[in-house]
Formats: sequence, C-alpha cells, structure tokens
Amino acid sequence: MFSNDSINENLLPLAERVRPQSLNDFIGQDHLVHKKSLLVKSISINKPFSIILWGPPGSGKTSLARILSNEFNIDFFELSATSSGLKQVREILDQGKQLFSSGKRCILFIDEIHRFNKSQQDALLSSVEEGSIILIGATTENPAYEVISPLLSRCRLLKLNPLKKSDLDAVINHTLNTDVIYSKDKILIDRDARIFLIDSSGGDIRKMLNTLELSISLKSDKNPQLDLEHIREALQQKYVIYDKLGDYHYDVISAFIKSIRGSDPDAAIYWLAVMINGGEKPEFIARRLIILASEDIGNAEPYALQLATSALEAVNKIGMPESRIILAQITIYLSTTPKSNASYSAIEHALKEVKENGAGSVPLHLRNRVSNIDPNSINYKYVHSYQNNFVDQNYFPDSFKKKPKFYKPNNQGREISIKTRLVQLWKNRYK
Repeated sequence: MFSNDSINENLLPLAERVRPQSLNDFIGQDHLVHKKSLLVKSISINKPFSIILWGPPGSGKTSLARILSNEFNIDFFELSATSSGLKQVREILDQGKQLFSSGKRCILFIDEIHRFNKSQQDALLSSVEEGSIILIGATTENPAYEVISPLLSRCRLLKLNPLKKSDLDAVINHTLNTDVIYSKDKILIDRDARIFLIDSSGGDIRKMLNTLELSISLKSDKNPQLDLEHIREALQQKYVIYDKLGDYHYDVISAFIKSIRGSDPDAAIYWLAVMINGGEKPEFIARRLIILASEDIGNAEPYALQLATSALEAVNKIGMPESRIILAQITIYLSTTPKSNASYSAIEHALKEVKENGAGSVPLHLRNRVSNIDPNSINYKYVHSYQNNFVDQNYFPDSFKKKPKFYKPNNQGREISIKTRLVQLWKNRYK
C-alpha cells in the first residue's frame, strides 16, 4: 500500500514538506492575514517593514516570515539565535547593505531572537533604521522584556495565538491531501484519532505534524488508516526523537538544567544521555553548564564556575565520544553541589534599580583620585589602614537614604560563611 517514498530517509520532515508558501495556503492567525490586515496591505503596495513575531511554538512564525519573503519577492536570510554569533549577523548585514546600494531589499529572519544578547541586538539597529534589511524576529517570550527597547521601537509587534482546533483540523486535511507522500498513499485518520491528535498538540502545528509523521512511520501494517492507538503509540515514543532545531531540543535542555538545579543527578544524567544520543553538540551543553554554575550555584560553591569553564575547555580539546565522560562528571558535580541564586538575584535587582531610578552620582570620596591633594579623596578611608582590613563607610550614592540589600546569601555551602562575615561587618544591613 505504501510507496517507496514513504520510507525515504532523505526526504524533508513532514512539517517542512507541507509548510505554506503563500498567504492563501496559510492556516490560522486570521487577525493578522485577513484582507484588510496590515500585512496584506503592505504586500499590495510592496512596502515591507520590520516585524517582531511573538507567539507560542508551532503557531506559524517561521512560515509567516518565509511567506512574506515570497510575497515581496526579496532575498531571505535566516539565522537561529541559538547557534549564530555576532560574526554571522554582521556578515548578513553587510550583504544587506550591498543589496540596498543596488536598489534591492532583503529580509533577515532571526528565530528565537530573545536569545540574542544586547550586543547582538544592538548590531541590528543601524541596518534596521536605514532600511538596508527588513528584520523579522520570532520569539516565544514577551518582547517587552527580551528585546532591547531601541530595536523593539523600530519594529511592528505582531502577536500570534495558539491555533484553534478548527485550524489544526484544516492543517490535517491539507497535509493528507497535498503531501507528496501521504496523498499518494491515501493516508486516512479516523475521528477519535484525529480529535486526540489535535487535543494533544496544545495548538502547536509542528508538534502535531511530528506526531502524525511518527505514528505513520510506526505502523507495521499496510492499512492506510490511522486509529487512536497509532497516535497514542507515537506520543509515547516521541521522547526518542531529538530534533536539534525543534521544540524537543529546548524541552530537553530545560529538563536537564532543572534536574541539576533540583539536585537530582540521576535525572540530569538521563537527560544528558538523551542529548548525547540525539547528537547534541557537547559545546552547547557545556556552555549551558557554565551559566548554571553562576546562576544556580554561585557563591554556595565558587569553584563550580571554574570547573564548569574547565569542562568546556576539555570538551573542545577532546571531542566526542570521550567528552561524554567529562560532561557526565561535571553534571553530577553540579547536581550534588549546594545551590544558591543569590548572585543572579543580586544583579537582577540592581539592574532593576538602575533602570527605574537611573545611576546615582559617585560620592566625592569614591571618585578617581587624580592627585595626592585632590579634595575629592579627603574623606576616603583606606581599608587596609584599619583593623581586619575593614572600615564602616558609605559606598552608595549620597541620594540613597537607606542602603539596599541586593545580595542575600542563603544558608547553603560556602554562602553560610559569607553570610556570617557580612553580618559581622554590616550589622545594620545584614542583621
């Protein structure tokens, strides 16, 4: 019953095979693509503009970006913020300027743009402002918190919603009727299976299509009809699929980090094994462990950051498959180490203070001394001239009536002794 093409491993995944190429084929997000919408009007007058697409996974952000490129008939560049650095961004920006100087435009699509740091986002500003590139950023996180204000102000924010059940049903029909394989094999899906497939997708087209594809590949008979059990089996076995560019990739790394944060070495090792078996880059795992060492352990065990950094260096030098041992060692170490997010919380609270109230003036006694008789330094007390190398003096701007306590050490690991020392030194603040 099934054609030979149905088992051709060189074919694109189903979600890519049936990705819409025009607005006419785009299903869902009616509030963005109706006849009188901003997008449709901009296409009709050939006036593209920079956009931030904000919506949950599988809501059509990537498809919409590619469709706009097709509709405007301009060059399309695509980057993933998880795997691209500042160098790749600048290379595309340079290409965009060359095209612009010759009277052409291009779209730069950045998936997961919220994962770009400030310097990477800053690099986009001038090109977006002068119009040499049309930026389309896609994010699952609130852009107000994850995209820098200057960049956000230069883009239109378009919010995508999880797809409705009727939309997902239409996607299934379109897939079975148009896919190069399934239309040939006359694949059918019964009502109960269809309802369960839609309900289990959570409004995520990609998740639904991946499940559909897996359920078909797992069928052992030649009957073209899928039933409820086929869908259930696919959902149960989906954990073995590791798409380094898909949602499961982010779900697994999230489970991995949270297992370490939760001090469960067994669960952490399990998710590490899933990533290694799936072909995840060991450098990516090691870099995430460095972040965790500061964010979730911090000064409860200061050596964690040093060891995590050393692990990345070792992984880069050794390579796979031996790097799996290094990653396992550092994973277990970080999992079993006392935890503290006090350093992370401290900088977040301090940044919030500066953002909301601005930077205060540096007190005269703390300013840079330009000469031995500089009056600005008269009141500064040199700590090494005092017992225990400490003297109680003000280090905050004079405008602070009450000294804030950004750093709040907890009662884990080495932070116990840190807390004890701070209580002794700054009795009024850490009492």
